[in-house]
Amino acid sequence: MERAHSLLLNEEVCSQLGEHQRVEFIFEWLNHLKKLLPATDRVRANQRRLVEQLSAVLIGSPGPPTRWLLAHCLALLYRLGDPVPSSLLVDRCNDIIRSKDDSPSGLPTRLAAIACLGALFEQLGRMLAGSFKDTLANLLKAMKSAESQGRYEIMLSLEKILQGLGVSAVPGHRDVYKAARTCLTDRSMAVRCAAAKCLLELQREAVFLWTSELENVATLCFRAFEGSNYNVRVSVAKLLGTLLAAAVEPRQPTAAPRQGGRGRSSLEEVMDLLSGGFLRGGAGFLRASGDMLKGTSSVGKDVRIGVTQACVVFVSTLGGSWLEANFPAFLSLLMELASHGRATQTPGDAVVTRRCVSFILRSTLGSLLGEKAQTNAAKQLCLAVAAQKRAIDAALTDGNVETRVSSADVSASQHVLVCCLLELGGLVQGLGSTAAPLLTDSSTALLDTVVSVLLHPVSSACLAAAWCLRCVAMAMPSQGSLLLDRCVERLVALKSSPEAVAGYGAAVAALVAAVQHCPLGIPHTKGMVVLALAEDLLRSASQNSRISLQRTRAGWLLVSSLVTLGPAVVEHHLSRLLLLWRCVFPASLREQEMELRRGDYFTWQVTLEGRAGALCAMKNLLLHCRELVTDDVISRLLTPLACAVALLTKLPALLRSYSSSVRSFSVVYRLRVYELLSLLPPLDYQGTNTPPSLLPDNLNQPCSELTLLPPLCHHDDLPLVGPALHDTDHRYIEEQLHGSSVGGGSLDNDAFSLCERSDDAPAPLPPAIALTAAAVRLFGALFPHIISAQRSASKHIVLQIFYNKQKAGGIRGSLGPEEVRSPALSLLSGALESGSPLLRCLAAEGLARLVQVVGDPGFTVSVSLLCFDRLKTARDAASRSGYALALGALYRYTGGISSPQHLSTCLGILFTLSQDSTSPEVQTWSLHSLSLVVDLSGGLYRAHAEPSFTLVLRLLLSAPPTHPEVHHSLGRCLHALITCLGPDLQGDGAAVSGLRSSCLVGCGVMQAGPDCLVQARAISCLQQLHMFSPPHVNLASLVPALCANLCSSYLCLRRAVVACLRQLVQREALEVSEHAVTLVKELPRRDNTQLDVTIKEVGLEGALFTLLDRESDPSLRRDIQETLVHMMASSATSGKLGHWLKLCKDVLSATTGGLNLQEDEEADPTRDDDSSAFRARSESGGPFTALRWATRRFAMECVCRIIAQCETADPAHFDMALAQERRLHESTDFLVLHLGDLVRMAFMAATDHSDQLRLAGLQTLLVIIRRFSAIPEPEFPGHVILEQYQANVGAALRPAFTADAPPDVTVKACQVCSAWIASGVVSDLRDLRRVHQLLASSLAKVQSGRDTSSQLYNEATATMETLAVLKAWAEVYIIAVQRSRQKENSDPSVSSLSSSSESGGLLKLVQSDLSTLSRLWLAALQDYALLTLPQEYASQLPATGGSFYTAETVKQARAHYSSSWAPILHATSLWLHSTGFVMSDDSPANLSRPATPTSMGHTSSVGGAKSPEDISSDRLHLILGISVEFLCSPHSEDQMENITSCLRALQALLDVSWPRAKIGNDQALSVELLSVLHRLMVTRESVSVQLAVLDLLRQIVTAAQEHVREKRHSAEVDDGAAEKETLPEFGEGRDTGGLIPGRSLVFGALELCLCVLVRKLPQLSPKLAGTSPTGTRLSGFYKLFICLCVEVSAGQRLMEGFSAGSAGGGGGGLGSVVQAALQALKSVVTSPMSRQEKSRGAWILLLRSALNTLLGLWDSDSGVDQISLLTALTVFLLSAGPDVCTVEPLHALCLQRFNASMDAKDPQCYQLLSSVFQGPPGVAVPYIQALGPPLVRFLQETTLDYHRAQLVAILLPLLISFLLDENALGSAPAASRSLHEAALKDLMRLGPQHSAVFRCLIASSPHLKSRLEAAVKGNQESLNAKASGANPARSAAKSSPSITLKTNFL
Repeated sequence: MERAHSLLLNEEVCSQLGEHQRVEFIFEWLNHLKKLLPATDRVRANQRRLVEQLSAVLIGSPGPPTRWLLAHCLALLYRLGDPVPSSLLVDRCNDIIRSKDDSPSGLPTRLAAIACLGALFEQLGRMLAGSFKDTLANLLKAMKSAESQGRYEIMLSLEKILQGLGVSAVPGHRDVYKAARTCLTDRSMAVRCAAAKCLLELQREAVFLWTSELENVATLCFRAFEGSNYNVRVSVAKLLGTLLAAAVEPRQPTAAPRQGGRGRSSLEEVMDLLSGGFLRGGAGFLRASGDMLKGTSSVGKDVRIGVTQACVVFVSTLGGSWLEANFPAFLSLLMELASHGRATQTPGDAVVTRRCVSFILRSTLGSLLGEKAQTNAAKQLCLAVAAQKRAIDAALTDGNVETRVSSADVSASQHVLVCCLLELGGLVQGLGSTAAPLLTDSSTALLDTVVSVLLHPVSSACLAAAWCLRCVAMAMPSQGSLLLDRCVERLVALKSSPEAVAGYGAAVAALVAAVQHCPLGIPHTKGMVVLALAEDLLRSASQNSRISLQRTRAGWLLVSSLVTLGPAVVEHHLSRLLLLWRCVFPASLREQEMELRRGDYFTWQVTLEGRAGALCAMKNLLLHCRELVTDDVISRLLTPLACAVALLTKLPALLRSYSSSVRSFSVVYRLRVYELLSLLPPLDYQGTNTPPSLLPDNLNQPCSELTLLPPLCHHDDLPLVGPALHDTDHRYIEEQLHGSSVGGGSLDNDAFSLCERSDDAPAPLPPAIALTAAAVRLFGALFPHIISAQRSASKHIVLQIFYNKQKAGGIRGSLGPEEVRSPALSLLSGALESGSPLLRCLAAEGLARLVQVVGDPGFTVSVSLLCFDRLKTARDAASRSGYALALGALYRYTGGISSPQHLSTCLGILFTLSQDSTSPEVQTWSLHSLSLVVDLSGGLYRAHAEPSFTLVLRLLLSAPPTHPEVHHSLGRCLHALITCLGPDLQGDGAAVSGLRSSCLVGCGVMQAGPDCLVQARAISCLQQLHMFSPPHVNLASLVPALCANLCSSYLCLRRAVVACLRQLVQREALEVSEHAVTLVKELPRRDNTQLDVTIKEVGLEGALFTLLDRESDPSLRRDIQETLVHMMASSATSGKLGHWLKLCKDVLSATTGGLNLQEDEEADPTRDDDSSAFRARSESGGPFTALRWATRRFAMECVCRIIAQCETADPAHFDMALAQERRLHESTDFLVLHLGDLVRMAFMAATDHSDQLRLAGLQTLLVIIRRFSAIPEPEFPGHVILEQYQANVGAALRPAFTADAPPDVTVKACQVCSAWIASGVVSDLRDLRRVHQLLASSLAKVQSGRDTSSQLYNEATATMETLAVLKAWAEVYIIAVQRSRQKENSDPSVSSLSSSSESGGLLKLVQSDLSTLSRLWLAALQDYALLTLPQEYASQLPATGGSFYTAETVKQARAHYSSSWAPILHATSLWLHSTGFVMSDDSPANLSRPATPTSMGHTSSVGGAKSPEDISSDRLHLILGISVEFLCSPHSEDQMENITSCLRALQALLDVSWPRAKIGNDQALSVELLSVLHRLMVTRESVSVQLAVLDLLRQIVTAAQEHVREKRHSAEVDDGAAEKETLPEFGEGRDTGGLIPGRSLVFGALELCLCVLVRKLPQLSPKLAGTSPTGTRLSGFYKLFICLCVEVSAGQRLMEGFSAGSAGGGGGGLGSVVQAALQALKSVVTSPMSRQEKSRGAWILLLRSALNTLLGLWDSDSGVDQISLLTALTVFLLSAGPDVCTVEPLHALCLQRFNASMDAKDPQCYQLLSSVFQGPPGVAVPYIQALGPPLVRFLQETTLDYHRAQLVAILLPLLISFLLDENALGSAPAASRSLHEAALKDLMRLGPQHSAVFRCLIASSPHLKSRLEAAVKGNQESLNAKASGANPARSAAKSSPSITLKTNFL
């Protein structure tokens, strides 16, 4: 294929290729030429040769894709080259068209010539105007004899000719119009589509189409709708809608209308045209009149659906502004249509008409209008409803019989009401809480109007009104309770009116069912009211026969809705429900038999209605409360169930007795039984003898194939049936085409559907149809469980099931005996040959399931052989297509195809069938089957990949465009082949390159195809190829193609585009954005859409935001959001940060109505700066207009994502100084520079009308505060950057604390308040007080409690709000206390005045409410403690609930408590710490909550008032219990904050002496706490947690020490000081020193210490040697730990009388950690253990071992510095005594270590040596003897001149001290005399040498001077005697050290 990439065709290569390869080669060359021509400058030089080559291709019978590409290239060649010779080519094409060549090659050539003409005129335009007349005449003449492909191609060509010539083609417009008229009703659907496109192009210039000919064109379009398919309806509707829009608002000034013509049309005229088509279709007057006289309607559903689509196009073309201005008139005309008698002749017609009108309203109001316009539209709908209701009411109450309204008028009004109410509900639901102004607008009185319709005499209108009320309750949860109260009140008051019971009953049920969509819920009491009302209705049903039916139905409807409230509510009412069910059914089967003998038809109507309602309530119980359906409940339901099933057998007898009176009731009853049984596991009711023979009796009901069968088919096979079953934008009306004759889905078919969990209005099928579907489902569930005898006896049932086309449901289980297989197989075989495509799909799926459940390989092979045989003999298309599909589907559920032989046989057959061009249907089905075979074969298929690619490509290049279904199946094959090859497509080999090229060519062919499904498949193939081989997909061509289809009118294409974009942007987001913008720049202006303008202004991202706002399909919206998130992730932190933030801001600002905060402005001068901070007005001129709240909420979520992304990116994003500096040198953008925009966006969202957007805004504000609060402001030192936004934060928070604010918004605002106060941004107390006031108002609300009668939400919501307020206060109090302590600890001279005043002021603010808060906190903690009790203690919970929760909402409340308790616990501990557990009596008088008995023991109902001691003890144990329970249970990492709060709370408690004494006194409690802390230490890696654990350990040990000291002191006082020696020993171990693990505090503490050591220093443990330490080594951590070691291990008789001090000041260059370690070592070495006789020997051995380990550290690579080791060795030498240190070989090793250190000449070594020399003689003497000489040698070697004076200053006093005076000299021993003489001699020698030092010393020390003088005088006569030597070692030993230790370790 690479050889095809040249300007000229390589004819030599081309001639050597085979026929099929040549076609592919030419196509590839043309594809390359199309891209090359605009880029090359060699066009004119090669033009002649290129024209020759292209002309040769033209007459070579090119296929459809090739001819279109050829035509484009030829036209491009003449446009870019010399255009003059183009007329010759036009003439040649005309000659080809005129030729009478009927050979097989003649047709493709003629079609290619037609295509070339179109392309030439399109590109060259008026240059060919001279040839236009002849060309047009030629084409029109050719069309008369052309077949469908020719007509199709001519229409496309004419469209292009008109497009190219523009106004120059006016002379031919009438001729084109005539030709297109004929083609618009052509039998070929593709030709109709092409004709519609041609007329659409024609109307651009042909004014007559939408003036004088408008009615004719409209009639023509109506006829085109008849018998049309989906594509035709879309195309023709687009044409008709565009023409009508042009007629109403002409795009150009029309010429003077001709005689009899018309100018501009009015809306009424246009709607009359559409209504005429809707009511009469495309029939002429005579036919329509005849039908009218006969009373029949000949208008097909396809016409009505087409007219509906045209109406939507008409309004969409005129745009949202036009609709907003003209909506009242448009609505009025639509309602006329909805109520027209011809449109609603039968129930089926009425349903279709209502659906069509609803679709028009939903598609226009829902997608074209912004929120403000939608609100206005809702008002108009409301007025229309009110007008209808007034008219009916007036007519019904009119006493004049003649003027009274007829039943037809009432019926007509119901259709108008249903359409208006359903759309009103849809609008309100979409608007959400922004619809609140609608409810307060007195001019519309929405709620009054809707409620008034509940009394309408027709049920469909009542149910629509009930649904509308449900939508209001879902949109605004605050209205739910109010509406419920209102409707219940009216229902009770009007209980005797049938209409009121039916209407208000439905409304109450709908409102209760709405609660499942509202997390805030309704008060629990409302459920009790509803149930009581239901019971009352059911009880009183028999009192008045006129309303028995209505009361029975309403009663059970209320019960069914109540069950949807979920298990938490229903469990309280379950016993009453079971009683109701038991009462409605006979007590036994015998009673039922007796029941049948009495009663009339009315009694049976009421009975069946009641039992059907009861069964529906049971069904809801299974759907919504499955966890409540225990074995016990099922056993109690079985008796009613058995009676219900038994009654089924008696229904035929009832029908015979009462005929049609009870028929509809019996159908509904049977339906309810089947629905319930299919939900229950068959084993549960196996004993009730369900008679299987009942089921088939219901299968002959009329039921459409397309209603029943698609759910039973495989999803992948459904496209074969046609595009009707695809998800499209028009599915809501398109599915009406396939409804059965009885009518489609409508709300009035089943009132109980009001209780379904659905966002859209439910449309239940008529009961007869629903019954058939339910019977099939139930049969499928039951069949496997029927006992063998019944099963074999029921073979005829299987036959009937399959005969009625329901077989798939019956064979999904085990089929059992072999005799059932044969009939099943024969029935499936027959169905595979059926003329119904859907039935063939179903049969293929059934065959696959049959093979699966039989599970016999032999059977599978026999079935496949059967398929092979039938395919060889069958000749009809239906059989061949059916068996072809069966071949592919056969192995679907058996693990795929594993036999190469079977695969080859399948492929041989399918390859042959797929090339059968005479039958497109066979081609389609066989190719679909081939794609299944490829999927099921996996790697086995790779050997066949090349021929398969060849086949697919060949067919793609030759299949006619008039059969898009073939192309669709080819696309499936290509997709399957790409998946099969997978990553192999990345290879570089020639074979792989060829396959890859085939993929790209195939995708290109499908992309260029006209069908949207084929284009969507092409995109998904390219997406798949991009996944496996990204470099080979050209984004430069793919992305523009995707963007061009972003606004396609086909949902499947939009889905494919967005799914592909989502994948592309995960890898190449920036490239995709650039290519998208490039596309828009290159587009011709004529084709620009609004989306293209958006892309140009704000890039692809902005276009996706616009699309997100417009789309309603959930999966598509999800994909768009994911695409935006991926694009943001790729580019938000890499240069496009500002772009993304501006985009989000534009989206957020794009609202039609500014936000009005006038209500916040009060006459309070202190708040003016808040209120006037800024207003979130919509910014006009932005790229977006009127975006909805959901889109804007997503924009806020994007802002939060951007902030989160920046956290992991450059640190400059959160550093203003750094960001400003970096911006000077580089063009990077940083988040901190956009802080103003972030705050503004959060403010705009937080003050919006939409509650969801307010929540998102507050969340963003919370994120901003947490991330930016600590960033300093560079320009104002001492301030932070958030300080300037104080007023904005306050203004954003205030609306969330108003009385009508929803609780969830208030809860979020409380979080923001506490975060804002805790952040420390606010320094001024006045500013702080503003936010504080908001919290104070919430606290007042909590104190006062809530009046239960005025509650709008569930009690759990009040719990949530209360706890959020208490949690916020707790967080504020915690931070206030922390700042207060910091202030106390810091130096007053350093701390700034502002910060100190702020911290003190904050605490002062909180303290005013602290007495109230503390009690509320304690109450909340007690509630939490009760709620965390295990299930077995549930009986101990208070019957009335707790302080802040009710007994009925326990389950919901638990979640709220678990998210709030930790800060409350911490705050309570801090409060108790501040009071020192001293009780105060200043309880506030107005405190109404919490109520007793949850006031933490202030009063006790049993034992009177508790003592303060007991109250404090209760509080202590409450906090300890909660903490220990939480710390003991397993937790995930995200609860680290709670763990920290727990530990800090315990620390605060243990800082107070009273709790310390309590804990010290209770050894078991202390040990328990230690074990919990130990577990926490083992399971947590967080350093902060481990530090807190160690601090707690220290506090617990301190408590124990204090307790021991207290006991000792008490004993001393009691026994007297004189007997102190005989006092008993206290603490653990006593006199034995023995410790019991698990009970010993010392053992537990040491165990915890050891655990920490081993975790931080694994080398300490032999098992962990070599592993890396966990966590970070922090000096603070080690220091704290070693202090603990000192305290814990300072004596095994439990710290008796000993308390080690903390490490002193630093000295000698040693770190504080080493100092602490040495202190601990000294404490251990000097332990009293060495002095106890019992332990002395063992202790000395232990110390020797420790000393040996210490000496061994020199040889290991432990990284410990030598001086630290030497210091530790010195501690051992001086503290452990000679028994430890002088033992060999330890003594020798010690000396060796000192020698080695002396050799290193470290000054600190000599300092330590000095300490050793001054130690006890037993240790010092050996060291002096051993180390003295080396020390002197060292001094001799290292002494320099500047050291000599220092040494002399030390030596001289020593020498003088040896001198004796004259008196002592005589009696002195010989050694002293000789020493005296030697000293004197040295003095005489040194004095003159160092005279300055000598003189200075003598002058400063008079006693030395006098001693020296005396010695000199006394020994004057012996000066000449010989002096004896002095002992240098001795003098050195006595010398003072030159370096002094600052800290004495010894």
